[in-house]
Amino acid sequence: MRPQSSHATDCVGLTAPRLTPVCTVVIDVHADGTSRLLAVRDEDPEREWDHLGPWWPESHPGVTGIRDRRAGGAWLAADVQQRRVAVLLNRADVLNLPADQVRTRGILALESVAGRSPEAPLAMHGFNLLEVEPGAARVLSWDGKNLTDTRVPQGVHMIAHDGLDDPATARIARWLPDFRARAPQTDGWEDAWVELLAASAQLDPTDDAAIIRDNRPHGYPTQSLLYCLAEVRHDGVDLRETTLPAPAHWSV
Repeated sequence: MRPQSSHATDCVGLTAPRLTPVCTVVIDVHADGTSRLLAVRDEDPEREWDHLGPWWPESHPGVTGIRDRRAGGAWLAADVQQRRVAVLLNRADVLNLPADQVRTRGILALESVAGRSPEAPLAMHGFNLLEVEPGAARVLSWDGKNLTDTRVPQGVHMIAHDGLDDPATARIARWLPDFRARAPQTDGWEDAWVELLAASAQLDPTDDAAIIRDNRPHGYPTQSLLYCLAEVRHDGVDLRETTLPAPAHWSV
C-alpha cells in the first residue's frame, strides 16, 4: 500500500562530533534552471509538527512549510512567489556553548527562502542547509566552527548528515547510482523516484543503507515520518507532501 499523499503548494542534533543518521535529500539540477528534489524527514514521532501550510503569516508572509510546533520553525520551507525552497538537515558539530545560549535551527529554512542565508559565527548546532532557486542550488554546512558553501553541480546528488554525495554515508553509496539512473529529463520523474524510494523501503529501516529509517538502534529517537517532492522552475514551484502510514514504515 502506497502512503496517502496530500498536496500543498528538526531532525535531532548533537554536541559531539559523530555521525547523525537523520534525514535524506535527493536533488536533480538541470541546465535549464529546473531543480527537482525528494526530501525525506526523520524526526521523533512524539515531537508534534504541522503539515505543509502558511504557518508564519506575520514573520514570513507567503512562506509555506512543514512546521515544528515545539520551536515554531520549519524543516522544509518554500516561497512560491520568490521561487525558493530550503531544506534543513542536521549534522554533527563541535559547538561548545551552554544549552541556554544555543539558538534553534528551525529559523534557517524560513530565513533562507526570504533571501537571508546564515552567516558565521552561529550559536547553533550543526546543519546542512540546502538552498534551491531557479538556476542554482547550494549546501551551506555548519559544524559549530566553520560555515562552508558547496555549489550543487548539474545532475543528481544526495545529501544526509555529512557532505554532498558523501561515499561514506551508506544510503548514499547504495542508492545514488540508482537515482541517477532513474532521473528522467521530462515528465514522470516523481513516479520514478517514488518507485525507487519504495524499493529502498524493502530494506530493514534499521539498516545503515535504508532511506526510510528507524534510527533508534543508532541511539536517536528519530524515524522517517514523511517525504516531500518539489520542482523549482523559473516560472514557479510545485511542492507535494506525503505522510508515511506509520513511522519508518512505507506500508501497513
